Amino acid sequence: CAETAAEDGNGAGASGRSENIVSIISDLQRRTVMVFLQSSWSRTLGALAVVVAVLAAILHYTDGPEAEECPRMDLQAMEENFRQKNKSCFVLGASGETGRVLLKEIVERSLFSKVTLIGRRKLPFEDKAYENLVQEVVDFEKLEDYAAAFQGHDVGYCCLGTTKAKAGTEGFIRVDHDYVLKSAELAKAGGCTHFHLESSKGADKTSSFLYLKTKGQVEADIAELGFERYSIYRPAVLLVDRQESRPAEWMARKFLGAFSSVFSTMSIPITTVARAMVTNTLTDGEAKVEILENKAVYNLGNMGEKH
Repeated sequence: CAETAAEDGNGAGASGRSENIVSIISDLQRRTVMVFLQSSWSRTLGALAVVVAVLAAILHYTDGPEAEECPRMDLQAMEENFRQKNKSCFVLGASGETGRVLLKEIVERSLFSKVTLIGRRKLPFEDKAYENLVQEVVDFEKLEDYAAAFQGHDVGYCCLGTTKAKAGTEGFIRVDHDYVLKSAELAKAGGCTHFHLESSKGADKTSSFLYLKTKGQVEADIAELGFERYSIYRPAVLLVDRQESRPAEWMARKFLGAFSSVFSTMSIPITTVARAMVTNTLTDGEAKVEILENKAVYNLGNMGEKH
């Protein structure tokens, strides 16, 4: 029995040493893999940083005319002066990311005597600050039947938009061009004098890319309507955590967000876009049709930041 026990004991010891050796080897393998991954990740980040720098340089030189720094503004005085004019406005796309933030800016600043939301459904608001909003529910496929919703507004903000991935090619064109243009036509007929359009960086009706071509085409078509003042905003990648899933944009936002203060030509916080639209409303404007590229939007939005 003693011999058997000794054999069992030696066997257990040998087994234990074998397990230890296997454990050590496995640990070494894990460490080797981690080092490799860390090295690969570092190289990947380095490569991405180079790509970002190159893109930033390209965008810097294709961003249109150099945006001048905005002159200092007495926003409080400008807002008070604007309130005295007793103007009304409507917002299209208030359920979207930009529209939601824009509406918040408008309501908090109490700039208009009447604010109307035009959309396909009523939006719920818990904050009492929103209790005086007027909500017009429309069918965008039959907008002609809802012309009354667009009447009597001095200022119009359009933040309507979808994606090809979400709506398909035809659906995307219908929303981002047809709905937007028809809304602008009804707004013009209803007395709107200043129309704001959220477009996109790179919008060009001659572009071979559907998204940019559609954005550029609707910009041009609305210009033909002859608003007293027409403001086009062309932001780059919007830095915001969308409630809906757009994987490509999410990846771009997460990466560009870390460089937003350095490469302002590539991205822009959505709050900055909304503030730029509001601040621009307070100014008189020098051109009947004005295009604000990303850098100009960035500068104007920062000037409009509340302190």
